[in-house]
Amino acid sequence: MYNMLHCTITFLTFSPSSSSSSSSSSSVVLAASIISKSGKVLVSRQFVDMSRIRIEGLLAAFPKLVGTGKQHTYVETENVRYVYQPIEALFLVLVTNKQSNILEDLETLRLLSKLAPEYSLSLDEEGVCKTAFELIFAFDEVIPLGHKENVTVAQVKQYCEMESHEEKLHKLVMQSKINETKDVMKRKASEIDKSKIDRGRADKGGYMSLQSMGSGRIESAFSEMSISSSGSGFGGGSGFGLSTDIDSFSTKTKGRPPSSATAPPKGLGMQLGKSQRTNQFLESLKAEGEVILEDVQPKAGQSKTAAPPLTDPVTLNVEEKLNVTLKRDGGLSNFDVQGTLSLQILNQEDAYIQVQIETGGNPGILFKTHPNMNKELFSNNNILGLKDTSRPFPTGQTGDAGGVGLLRWRMQTSDESMVPLTINCWPTVSGNETYVNIEYEASEMFDLRNVVISVPLPAAREAPRVNQIEGEWRYDARNSTLEWSILLVDNSNRSGSLEFVVPPADPSVFFPISVCFSATETFSDLKVLNIIPLQGTAAPKFSQRTQLITENYQVL
Repeated sequence: MYNMLHCTITFLTFSPSSSSSSSSSSSVVLAASIISKSGKVLVSRQFVDMSRIRIEGLLAAFPKLVGTGKQHTYVETENVRYVYQPIEALFLVLVTNKQSNILEDLETLRLLSKLAPEYSLSLDEEGVCKTAFELIFAFDEVIPLGHKENVTVAQVKQYCEMESHEEKLHKLVMQSKINETKDVMKRKASEIDKSKIDRGRADKGGYMSLQSMGSGRIESAFSEMSISSSGSGFGGGSGFGLSTDIDSFSTKTKGRPPSSATAPPKGLGMQLGKSQRTNQFLESLKAEGEVILEDVQPKAGQSKTAAPPLTDPVTLNVEEKLNVTLKRDGGLSNFDVQGTLSLQILNQEDAYIQVQIETGGNPGILFKTHPNMNKELFSNNNILGLKDTSRPFPTGQTGDAGGVGLLRWRMQTSDESMVPLTINCWPTVSGNETYVNIEYEASEMFDLRNVVISVPLPAAREAPRVNQIEGEWRYDARNSTLEWSILLVDNSNRSGSLEFVVPPADPSVFFPISVCFSATETFSDLKVLNIIPLQGTAAPKFSQRTQLITENYQVL
């Protein structure tokens, strides 16, 4: 690190008149430096021809000349004058000759002290070293050839940015090429998937597919033997076929009736029915919970729907993830809520904004802003804005990433009244059967959507016998679980019960019970009140998306 710091001390001769011999007779700044209070050189920029040993000697002598408790901003020796200003734990020092105008040097020093925080991430040794070259470039704009230039902080920043129209055009061309390549990739992938489906249909069209029970995903197809009137032998294929392309031909969606067998086309003659042995095998699979589908063609509606695209110029996403562990005998073992507020902006011109929010006033929630946010502005006014107001927020759709994170919060509690949904499970053995009664109770805080309660069951060939239920149920024979689903839990059904019967089993078999649901309200009750533009333009239109989801919700 020490070697790197000294590498930033540059030695340049701008003109013959800037030599060290002439500097003593003209008003000129010899060097501008940032050093630690112990005398360690972090950044130094020389404006005259000066050896490294010379500048190191001058800066090493400076801490010894600065006394404690003095109010002066300069100190003089026989040859040079030090004009300095403390900036937190560092010193900003101008080394000038004694003929220099001290009032002009003080004005230069004040301008450099305003520039240092603009380019340094933090005014400490690490922050200054990381932005050493940016600071040197800024110093060059203020003191060209050792003489102060009449510039402002905004002008220096503009000069250092070196904005190029050609560079912008090049980036736009590169981005368009990247987007075009992505579109080509999507089309190629779609063509490959379509060709796979077409090949599968050609190889197994007209066969019945069934999804095998077991750990492997193998689909067996029994061909239907047919006798053709115009040819000899069996038509349509031979015997028994195997396929690994399952998702194109079969699905396990609950409640979908098996497709009826298509009528044989004219001219194919007599068609033999399935043997009794085949029917018995299929019926046994159906009894075990498998869904048997014949001649299933994929539909566009079965594909997973993508997240809705952004339509408003500014979109703010509020999401909370809920982690809860309940005890089977009652009580709360763990309750943790983690929330995020993220921002998505479509256009660059709408990126110079601040976001005013309102929280629900829950004292148990601890908020934490992004490091780039102005913490004082948020704590005093509940406004989220960048520390550097001249910088825009990132723009563009970010897909599943959800945008740029602005705010995080967390809530932990042992108060059972905060639990949105409690589950009571009562297994009772009676003779050769086990009666299981499950009851849910939802608090009035939220309306819960797509509630699914998954109860593990003992391994059995037959599905459980459901005696009473509020909602719908599905038996997953592969994982040996019963899934109890309620589409919406609101004031009309804050509580509900389920009773089913299985063969005798130990009560611990029915645990852990897993629960998943979502809601459009959150514990923080965070709301976006307003979008504040920073460049005098009209406030862009914005929308807010709020969601509470379960990440891990169990009854142990």
